[in-house]
Parts: sequence; C-alpha cells; structure tokens
Amino acid sequence: MPAPAEQNDERLTRIMKRVRRIELITRGMVKETLGGQYHSRFKGQGIEFDDFREYQAGDDVRFLDWNVTARMNEPFVKKYIEERELTVMLLVDVSGSGDYGSVDDSKRERAAEMAAVFAFSAVQNQDKTGVILFSDQIEQYLPARKGASHALRIIRDILNIRPRSRKTDIRPALDLALQRIAHRALVIVVSDFLTPDAAWEKSLRALAAKHDVVAIHVVDPKELNLPKAGRVCMEDPETGEQIIVNTSHASVRSFFAERVAAMQVTLGQLFRKNGVERIAAQTDLDYAPALRAYFKSRRRRKK
Repeated sequence: MPAPAEQNDERLTRIMKRVRRIELITRGMVKETLGGQYHSRFKGQGIEFDDFREYQAGDDVRFLDWNVTARMNEPFVKKYIEERELTVMLLVDVSGSGDYGSVDDSKRERAAEMAAVFAFSAVQNQDKTGVILFSDQIEQYLPARKGASHALRIIRDILNIRPRSRKTDIRPALDLALQRIAHRALVIVVSDFLTPDAAWEKSLRALAAKHDVVAIHVVDPKELNLPKAGRVCMEDPETGEQIIVNTSHASVRSFFAERVAAMQVTLGQLFRKNGVERIAAQTDLDYAPALRAYFKSRRRRKK
C-alpha cells in the first residue's frame, strides 16, 4: 500500500494533468471561437467619467455640470468613456455532490472547465478574475487579479480543494461577492444547484441587481433519468443518507423523472424572475454550443 506522501504525490500529478488538459481545451476554444464573443458581449457595458468639454447643440442636458458652467460662464458637460476593464468573479460549488460522475468527467471537473473558459477569456481581454469556492460555507476566496498564472491557479484550486464541509448553501458565496466587488462585474455561479431549499434567492436577487450574473448549471445525465438497473443503493454524497430503490419499476423511474423535471422548471423560474441567465453544462455533452448560443442571444439583446 503506498505511503501517504506517495499518495499525495500521485494525487497532485493527476490534478496537474487535469489542469493541463483543461487549459489546452479551453484556451483553444477561447482563441478560436469564444474570445471575440466574450469581448463584444461584456466590454463597454459601463461608463466612467473622463473630462469636461463645452456644451454642443444636441448634447444631453442631464450631463451639464453646473459648477463648472458657473465658473467658466459657459455651459460645460461631463464627458464619459466606456469602461475597458471588467472584473470576472467565479463562484464555484465544491460541495460533495460535485464529486459524482457517471461518465468520464465528474461534475467538479466540468465546473472547472466552465470556469476556465471565462477565466481565459478574461486573460485574453486583459480583465481580472477572482474566485469564491463554496460548500455551505466559504472554502476559499481569491481576489480578482490579471494574468494566466492566476487563471491556472483558480483551475488547480477548484480541482484540488478538499472542502471542510460536503453540504451546499449558496448564500454565503453570493453575500461575499456582493460585499467584496465594488464596481459592476460579471459574476459566474457554477453549481449543480442541489440545495435543500431556495433560501438563497434573496441573496441572488441582491447580487443580480448590482452585477451581471450568469448561472452555469452542471448536471450529470444519470441525475436526469434513472437507469433500469434493478435494486440499487442510492447515497446522498452530502449527507451520507442511503436508500434502496428498485429501478426496475417503471413507476419509480417515472416518478424520478417527474421530480427532476419539476425541479428544473422551478430553478429556471427562479433565475428568470431575478434576471439571471442559465447555461446548461451536462457532463456527457459538448458545452461549446450552449456558450455560443448564450453569447449570441446576449448580443442580440444589446442591439
């Protein structure tokens, strides 16, 4: 049996291979297809004060600066420019349910890939990226910084972290983001959203009122449709609770599918009501079309 030090070395090696794989996949995607869409979608969405200039016919009178006008005896208006730098804050769920995976990638690995897409898009556009890793508490917070090395650290930490808790509560992460981000930012919440209740909606509403919030919903295909596999022991990865289910019965599989569909509808309604857009990231499917559709739809709405 390998010694603990050897086990840690093997684990770190596996994680670094995953980080490298994710970097290669997402960097290529950003460079070839998504980088320009990210730029056109998110750049210039805010304005900042630049200077004063004399009033010209047709200028909006709301921009008149009365103090300067009185001092100069001529009407002057405030001149604004588009903000060129964006802060991207990633809120990534690292609770126990993220470790589940019935295909090649676990939900945690898919979450890391989705986070990487936005992190490397930010790097390409000289933006800052930060991360909040959460379970039912804050597991780690990295303030926003620029650079590829910082983006790589974020990916590594998502994969490597051993959370103190396996349960889920999104509220602490949403509240921390609201407290720490001073100016309008892009906030990406990456989670399977398997929470005991929707008590986090109030915090989401407050965050979405100040920032551009996107929810990336990570789901495994076996969580959508129960396979016909006879009697199986199902365990909640966050509470450890176990239950024996006979999946051979069509009524059991039908009940499961109905419950899942109802949860999906409820979650979608919650996001729409609070002005949050959802991107689906199923672990067995290519997520690039969903990302392209998202950027395209947002571009149309800006016009």
